[in-house]
Amino acid sequence: MFAAFAVVGFAAAYIGPAGVTFAEANAQEPAVTLYASSVGDAQTRAADLDAEPAEAEGFDRGGYSVHVEEPEPVVVAEPASSSSSAWSPPFVNPDPGSAQAVAYDMVKARGWGDGEFACLVALWNKESGWRVNAYNAGSGAYGIPQALPGSKMASAGADWETNAGTQISWGLGYIGGRYGTPCGAWGHSQSVGWY
Repeated sequence: MFAAFAVVGFAAAYIGPAGVTFAEANAQEPAVTLYASSVGDAQTRAADLDAEPAEAEGFDRGGYSVHVEEPEPVVVAEPASSSSSAWSPPFVNPDPGSAQAVAYDMVKARGWGDGEFACLVALWNKESGWRVNAYNAGSGAYGIPQALPGSKMASAGADWETNAGTQISWGLGYIGGRYGTPCGAWGHSQSVGWY
């Protein structure tokens, strides 16, 4: 008997507070959203759209002025002129086994010197960072030489998507045919932003 009375007491205590949530809304007051209540507090000002714009009169915020002194230009001594007035990248001996080492051997095989290799390094550092899987989502260019589309490199080998040697071989052929040398391609890239 006591157990039945306890169950009824627990049920009433459990359902009682939940009954409050089922109470009907007061029909006398309209519903107000948070947005509506915040709009009611907003400041508004009517404006004549056909009127000429006018300066605000008597509006002073206690302004301030700023004075900026022009820095004195730094005089830099010009280096002794070489055969070219444009900057040329320095030669860096590549790590054995790297993509750059493969490219160095191919550049030498074409009869180009270390200066041409330095231009090639600078060009492909800019284009792809020498990554075989470098992909430009904006243009669709792919690989170390950023061939557009990448599938053009299939003419140098079926493994064009993953083989640095295949990509480099295609890229050097493209550079030789279009610009003559890597420094020619680098110069074009420097002047217009692409090669």
